Amino acid sequence: MVQNNEFMLVFRYEPNSNYQPTEAEMADMHQQWGAFIGNIAIQEKLVSTHQLGFEGKQIFADKSVVEGIHITGNQALGGNMIVKANSMDEAVGMAKNCPILFMGGMVEVRAIQPM
Repeated sequence: MVQNNEFMLVFRYEPNSNYQPTEAEMADMHQQWGAFIGNIAIQEKLVSTHQLGFEGKQIFADKSVVEGIHITGNQALGGNMIVKANSMDEAVGMAKNCPILFMGGMVEVRAIQPM
C-alpha cells in the first residue's frame, strides 16, 4: 500500500508597483494558473489552494501591529497549494510546472507535519 503524503507549495514573487499587467497578460496568467491547478486536480492530488491578497497587517511579539505585508529579500508570499504526493521528489515535479516560475517567482516545497 502506497501512503500519500501532503506537501505545501509556497509561491513567492517580487512585487513590482511600477508594472501593471495588461488585460491580455492577466487573462493569459489566469489561464496558465487554471491549467496548472486543473492538471493537479484531475490527478486527484489537489487538497487546497489559496491566493493571498495584497492587503495585510503584521503582528509582532510585543503585540505591536504594522500595516502591510511582509516582504523579505524583495519577495512576498503570493499563496500556497497543498498537494498529495508519494514523495518530496514527486511534489517538486509538480512545482516545476508552476506559472509563477515563468514570472520570475519561486516555489518552495515543504512537507506538512501533523500537529
